[in-house]
Amino acid sequence: MNNFLVKLIKNPIIVNLLLMVVITCVVIYGVLVWLDGYTRHNEAVVVPDVKGLKMEEAVSFLENNGLRYSVIDSVFSKDVAPGTIVELVPSVGSKVKEGRIVFVTINALSSQMGMVPEIEDLSFRQAYALLKARGFNNIEIKYVPGDFKDLALGVSMNDRSLHKGEQIPLAAKLLLEVSSGDAEVIPADSLGLDEIPVEDLNSEEENWF
Repeated sequence: MNNFLVKLIKNPIIVNLLLMVVITCVVIYGVLVWLDGYTRHNEAVVVPDVKGLKMEEAVSFLENNGLRYSVIDSVFSKDVAPGTIVELVPSVGSKVKEGRIVFVTINALSSQMGMVPEIEDLSFRQAYALLKARGFNNIEIKYVPGDFKDLALGVSMNDRSLHKGEQIPLAAKLLLEVSSGDAEVIPADSLGLDEIPVEDLNSEEENWF
């Protein structure tokens, strides 16, 4: 038995196989140790609540927690002070690895601007959808006399008619004028008659003759 073991150990093929097994185990163990240190296993930091702070104020909180940051977007809200942080990804309170990048969204200093589209002679639905697609969300509808029902006639802001291509704040309140399809009316005459539709006047003239 001993002679067999001695011969087995002296066999160069067996020796090489044993060396390969030992080396493989050492390499695997080394990689696991390296990964454990690289990923800081069981080590985490909490994303601090820096919402409402300006970026220069928030930097120290983030860096003191071992976090990096990147400003990726800006929005506009009247409810939040201009230039302050409104959103974090990962969110506040999340546990992340040290050195993780926190993506920051900041409230813009002024409202974002949008271009007024051409909406005249479009249907009400088309005009409304087009304004929405451009980012305008504060839209009021006003029906005015017109020949064709639900036809967009124009859009205005602060009692001023807007023209295609104008740049205005996306948060602005817009007034979309839409044709009601009702007949045009004319003023009452000097005899004090009520306003009556034009077609009614025409029908009365036909009956008179």
